[in-house]
Amino acid sequence: MSHVAYELATQPESWERAAQLAPARRAVLPRPGERTAIVGCGTSYYMAQAAAALREEAGHGETDAFPASEFPHHRPYDRIVALTRSGTTTEVLDLLARLRDAGTATTAVIGNPDTPVRELADELVVLDFADERSVVQTRFATTALTLLRAHVGAHTPAAVADARTALAEPLPAGLETRRQFTFLGRGWSVGLAHEAALKMREASLSWAESYPAMEYRHGPVSVTGPGSVTWSLGPAPDGIAEQVLGTGAQWVAGELDPLAELVRVHRLAVAVAAHRQLDPDAPRNLTRSVILDAPEGAVR
Repeated sequence: MSHVAYELATQPESWERAAQLAPARRAVLPRPGERTAIVGCGTSYYMAQAAAALREEAGHGETDAFPASEFPHHRPYDRIVALTRSGTTTEVLDLLARLRDAGTATTAVIGNPDTPVRELADELVVLDFADERSVVQTRFATTALTLLRAHVGAHTPAAVADARTALAEPLPAGLETRRQFTFLGRGWSVGLAHEAALKMREASLSWAESYPAMEYRHGPVSVTGPGSVTWSLGPAPDGIAEQVLGTGAQWVAGELDPLAELVRVHRLAVAVAAHRQLDPDAPRNLTRSVILDAPEGAVR
């Protein structure tokens, strides 16, 4: 079994632990009414998008999400939450260092506390039980989102039950042979759709795209046709399924909790990689953490 296959299979247990941890870490996570930004890189950025939407939907206050490299320093925030599995990603460390100098309150949600992020963030939430050996993130990302989801009261045991269903039930037949994948979301599941497409690209080198569901009709549907799949992470707007099927493509309706639907996509990415004789633990051109060389004379 690959590292990524093992780690995605242990997601339900990790989610349960994160939900149990959330009340104990309430004081270092955004309080209701605090103007908050959630940042990350790659997968963590997409989890930040989902968490930001959930927090606003729950009425806890204005919440934005940014890639760490694109944080708008001209905007005032009460607290910044950084999601970082490795604790070593250059853009996250650079941002935390600059925010520390500016006096902005920061909390890092991390997998490995024995990393430079410990010295840069004001507060830590350690999810070491969800840390991973794989390059491709699955368990840590969904566990971090579950922590933030539970923090705003949007997590229920039903999500864990759905994740177990997502791991146990067969995938729709024939998906591993398809040539193109599109993932759709609405509200907080838009970030999950972006993450689903990223997983397919990383693990199986697939042509994968992602969109807010209503935006799909505004051009992207043109790539849909025989040999492709469109998958909705959650309920889809009326008429989209019929339009997809009319092109000759395969439609997958997300009937589980959207985060559990992402677990199904994790399984699909591994299945497509196996069909193409690829090793999902060795994705092309990727490393577990992106660590950039500092410009000559720069201080970190």
